[in-house]
Amino acid sequence: MNQLVSTDWLNKNLDNVKILDASWHLPNVNRNSFEEYKTKHIINSIFFDIDKNSNQKTNLPHMLPSKIDWETSVSDLGISNLDHVVVYDNSNVISSCRVWYTFLYFGHDPKLISVLDGGMKKWINEKRPTSKKIIDIEKSKYVAIENTSLVINKNEVNKNIESKKFQLIDARGEQRFLGLQPEPRKELRSGNIKGSINLPFQKLLEEDRTFKKKDELIEIFKTKGVSVEKEMAFTCGSGVTACVLGLANSIISGKKPVIYDGSWAEYGLN
Repeated sequence: MNQLVSTDWLNKNLDNVKILDASWHLPNVNRNSFEEYKTKHIINSIFFDIDKNSNQKTNLPHMLPSKIDWETSVSDLGISNLDHVVVYDNSNVISSCRVWYTFLYFGHDPKLISVLDGGMKKWINEKRPTSKKIIDIEKSKYVAIENTSLVINKNEVNKNIESKKFQLIDARGEQRFLGLQPEPRKELRSGNIKGSINLPFQKLLEEDRTFKKKDELIEIFKTKGVSVEKEMAFTCGSGVTACVLGLANSIISGKKPVIYDGSWAEYGLN
């Protein structure tokens, strides 16, 4: 798999890849991703709206879309099945990992979907080329194949509390996991899923937002009581930061991530 590309690599390959700005922010931070994109983005990048390109028929936030809707969205972005797609973000929740996961779920070649290590922040710090220009897109014909083994639902999560088939790992901060801090979504109770393990996603990142090296990641997982040889699934507030853990585990194990798509947004409904 080709989970990460460096800023240096992307700078040399700006014309050889499709670049997506997948910045997404929690509802309580009052930032508008698209407005920020219009002001400044990595040269040649296309804005990817995580909320719009998700299932519009549910009240739960940014759930996986249907196969046909995904094919339409990705075709509208001018991306073909043979394109190498690099996703970045300028977000505190490293939202690019969610889009990386969604491409894998819909059968994109794992060697052709990558996250920009360090994201927009590192890119800007290194004074690499940005633009305001919105590029013209020629529509493509994208074909998706769903890999339903990469997603679990509430029923499977509940069954697993007894069967313990897989380890369920929660990417939220410790205070939220322990129910000591209210959820950003008002309709949710505080707390966690019985038997889940807390591993806040920030622990996997360096200060410049690049991912820690494989051996460090293994150590962090083990410190939290996760058995890296055993099956894992990931959860969080609404399925975004779970994918950060999923990408880290993919670096460790080479496995594609399994995500509880509803996450606490579904499980914590009062």
